[in-house]
Amino acid sequence: MPAAKLPLSKQLAYACGMIGWSVMTNIIIVMLPYFYLPPSNSGLIPLVPQLLVFGVLNIMSIIVASGRFVDAVFDPFIGSLSDKSKNPGGRRIPFMKWAILPAIVFCALTFHPVMRMESMKNAAWIMFTLVCFFMAATSYIIPYNALLPEMADTAAEKVELSSFQQVGFVIGIIISAMVNNFADLVQQSFHVFDRNSAVQYTIWGLCGFAGLIMLVPVLTIDEKKYSSSKPTHLRFFPAIKKTFENRNFKYYLISDFSYYMSLSIISSGLLYFLTVLLPLPKSMGGILMGSMVLLSLLFYPVVNYLSKKIGKKTIVLFSFGLLSLIFVAIFFLGKFPFAPQVQIYILVLSASFPLASLGILPNAILAEIAQSEALRTGENREGMFFAVKYLFVKLGQTLGIALFAFLTVYGKDPGHDYGLRLNGICGAVLCLLAIVFFSRFREPKVSG
Repeated sequence: MPAAKLPLSKQLAYACGMIGWSVMTNIIIVMLPYFYLPPSNSGLIPLVPQLLVFGVLNIMSIIVASGRFVDAVFDPFIGSLSDKSKNPGGRRIPFMKWAILPAIVFCALTFHPVMRMESMKNAAWIMFTLVCFFMAATSYIIPYNALLPEMADTAAEKVELSSFQQVGFVIGIIISAMVNNFADLVQQSFHVFDRNSAVQYTIWGLCGFAGLIMLVPVLTIDEKKYSSSKPTHLRFFPAIKKTFENRNFKYYLISDFSYYMSLSIISSGLLYFLTVLLPLPKSMGGILMGSMVLLSLLFYPVVNYLSKKIGKKTIVLFSFGLLSLIFVAIFFLGKFPFAPQVQIYILVLSASFPLASLGILPNAILAEIAQSEALRTGENREGMFFAVKYLFVKLGQTLGIALFAFLTVYGKDPGHDYGLRLNGICGAVLCLLAIVFFSRFREPKVSG
């Protein structure tokens, strides 16, 4: 029987899952370097030694990279299990349900160091909790994303559902960017004098909220009703091999990897750029991120309209070009001949269109690639396509955080900020690399 058309209420429920996942994932991206390697004017205590290994990598870079490496290996495994699942409740929802609680616990525990001072014990603790969190988050997001091409039939429906999904993602970014704002409220309302403790209480609260909202699609979407896909019969390694044989998918992966690496640089560095390069109060971080995301929402109808008129590829290439210019501007932050507030608002608001287009279109494009491949081969491997995508997303996020943490060695404090500025140059290069590879992408022809 063909699957029922997904109504608006279920599309909104589906987007809720992305809100929760985005909150926890972006708490790690935004707060991990700032919490453990804070700038001197932050009010926080450094908790991990700023040591170089082999004269190149600092401890935080190695921690994040190691945690994400284990997680990245886990991604295709979960994708394969989900694709082959014959669970009577569906191929995707049962995996999502059991991943939520461990994701909450280990995300929050990442910010509970075993020592309240610089210590290698803290480094070991972060690595353990990060691996556990990433594995739990993977067990949710891979099956979640695999539902998109299964519940949306036409190209227009995929863009629409991807738009709702991206709204959820950016709402999660806003909430995670306001950790310091919420921590201020905790300190004022509950008379918590220790800044580290206020941040920890805030993160526990946000993780609990994220977990509850991740339950919404699990409890409200009947996978059997809205998805008609069947389990694949391909074994794990043949499924991976066939996925990588898709020419379009290779170019998509490289550009997506570059985008997420550059996005992680912005997310990890926002509080530093704000408080060190300008300098402005850290409480503005949430306001700025919120302004950027809310403005990006206004561009969603524009992106949807343009994708039908001129195609997705043209919009994606333009967005990468604009983002590369934004990164160049980061290098010069604080040196432009106008007020610091004007500089940061111009920068943040200029990023709103790329945030909208590069948030909506890539998942819709990948859903079309997966659908085209299913029509060609007769095998439903949506989970594997999204698993491999998120393997590269996580590698990009990992290397983005690791690169940012490494460059702090060359300066992260007022008057000694060259390492922060170098992140702008690195981000611009990554966006140009994405343009080079995505220009070779051919938009697939799919039904609808």
